[in-house]
Amino acid sequence: MSLYELFRSKGPSGFGYGSTAEQVTEGVSLGGKTFLVTGCNSGLGQEVLRVVALRGGRVVGTARTQEKAKAACDGVTGQTVPLACELSDPTSVKACVAEVKRLGLRLDGIICNAGIMGVQTEQCFGYEKQFFTNHIGHFILVTGLLEQLIDTGRVVMLSSDAHTMAPKDGIQFDDLAGTAGQADMSSYGHSKLANLLFARELARRFAGTGKTANAVHPGVIHTNLGRHTNRVFMFFFGLLGPLVLKSVQQGAATAVYVATHPSVATRSGEYFADCNVAKASAIAGDAVMAKRLWDVSEQIVAGLPH
Repeated sequence: MSLYELFRSKGPSGFGYGSTAEQVTEGVSLGGKTFLVTGCNSGLGQEVLRVVALRGGRVVGTARTQEKAKAACDGVTGQTVPLACELSDPTSVKACVAEVKRLGLRLDGIICNAGIMGVQTEQCFGYEKQFFTNHIGHFILVTGLLEQLIDTGRVVMLSSDAHTMAPKDGIQFDDLAGTAGQADMSSYGHSKLANLLFARELARRFAGTGKTANAVHPGVIHTNLGRHTNRVFMFFFGLLGPLVLKSVQQGAATAVYVATHPSVATRSGEYFADCNVAKASAIAGDAVMAKRLWDVSEQIVAGLPH
């Protein structure tokens, strides 16, 4: 397949690799609906914020600090609510949950976009930092906001095809501190596998309701996510970027599509890429591992300082 064909090809949804967030929401009115998006101050999260607000939705935009969230929200046209939510800080995440509840906000969707990548051998509360930030932080947020979801609410987890770089046996329950010294991308893939398994288990728990949970691969985009990544890797990444990378507008499309498009309203427990259902790794479909991850995540959260 040529690069031109790759960019132009579309799947059963009518959208594909080159579709943008604006294109997948064309004709979709989000008036009267409220969506929370993490990491709204840069990259994909900023584009999700802009497009959802553009289509009439109210967006609860979260960032590491209130100042960053407010600056991002002030930069778009539409209804926004800026809130601080530092995913590596459970106190901050719980404060965000409490504020959403205090404001009485009912959520039509939660788009878990924020994350870190390429952090080398760092820990957070005794756990590998990417796993803790990307998974545990969002676990605290989403489970804390479940009662705020409307009956047809959607949860969208940004995973990644990088989940295939996780250890072959899946979640490293015996070494969540990362002491075995996994390579940067393996540890990142481990956290993205956790995101995908979390969505699978949440979908299972939603069964029989109108609520849905799905995971998405946004594509490969040069955003602020790679700020911790090896400089040599980023040099070649930047050199080849114009040939292989999606734009931010294209990268945000799949998350926005899954969170808002009427055609996806009843799809749950799926993995999407390029705005179409995609195939994840075999380990990402392990229901036993997904349930164990949920149980272990609850134990981790219960053991954190209050």
